[in-house]
Amino acid sequence: MSIKAAVYRGNKSFSIEHKEVAPPGADEVQIQVAFCGICGTDLHIYLGHMDQRVGFERTIGHEMSGTIAAVGDNISDLSVGQPVVVRPLDHCGDCPACDAGHEHVCHNLKFIGIDSEGAFQERWNVPAHTVHVLPAALDLSHAALIEPLAVACHDIKRGRVAAGEDVLVIGGGPIGMLVALAARHAGGNVTISEINDSRLAYAAKLGFTTRNPLNDDVAADMHERTGGKGADVVFEVSGSQPGVDLMTEAVATRGRIVMVAIHATKPQIDLFRFFWREIEMVGARVYRREDYDTAMQLLDEGVIDCESFITDIQSLDSIQGAFETLTSNPNAMKSMIKVSGDTA
Repeated sequence: MSIKAAVYRGNKSFSIEHKEVAPPGADEVQIQVAFCGICGTDLHIYLGHMDQRVGFERTIGHEMSGTIAAVGDNISDLSVGQPVVVRPLDHCGDCPACDAGHEHVCHNLKFIGIDSEGAFQERWNVPAHTVHVLPAALDLSHAALIEPLAVACHDIKRGRVAAGEDVLVIGGGPIGMLVALAARHAGGNVTISEINDSRLAYAAKLGFTTRNPLNDDVAADMHERTGGKGADVVFEVSGSQPGVDLMTEAVATRGRIVMVAIHATKPQIDLFRFFWREIEMVGARVYRREDYDTAMQLLDEGVIDCESFITDIQSLDSIQGAFETLTSNPNAMKSMIKVSGDTA
């Protein structure tokens, strides 16, 4: 079968090409992709930061939704026509992390859509164990938000956010905003620190307390508003050295810091502050199966205002322009690509 796909060719370019897609393997499912969001990692690939890993012949993309078009011979619990999303992690099943039940941080983890073919194509073959069936009434464009929302759900679980706790989210981009929404749903009193005026305005529209660290002393403000305590939980989502400096300054005694962002270089961290205040810091990487289930539930319950969160939807043929706009004008929450027209 001939399908249309966007292929990354290096030098900030995608080529829209027709290619043959094979039937799904015995343990695979073939999905007709409906929508696929553009994430931060996709932008890093587009900018050439991951060429050695990705190469110049790959279709990327993983924040997707679609419907099952075909199933492999060994698949009996999934059927053609079901609306689905994909949890794009392919673990080895034979390393210490997998043996301990932590497949999402497998020592040999393959991220589908980065290390292998992704969802910016009309038909996509994936391992059946990565597929989650959607609630029937969930809009497929909204469902493409499940992957980044699952990241946020995993972050909230790692941070053990409890009702009534003061939460600071450093970085109000798409993941930071979803972390803030999930933390508020868990009962947290959430403040967002962000330097982008457009994102600050959107956060304020959603009812969050916002601070701009270019203009405000966010740490001092956090302590003042909490009676000198500070934030019970801090999420570092900015990926910046100022964000790392702020996290140790704003956190409460025995507070928790969750490292969400991927830093391009090793940041400097005030370890004395960790000793002095008995701070706890945890890493949070991608998601587990149950985080996808939680994300689907939150979307189904209307916790996320999907219509405002999705900034724009463009066709697969327009993917080059979509990436160019995101890099020159990074004000969007979520730009999404409509990969195929009919989804059946």
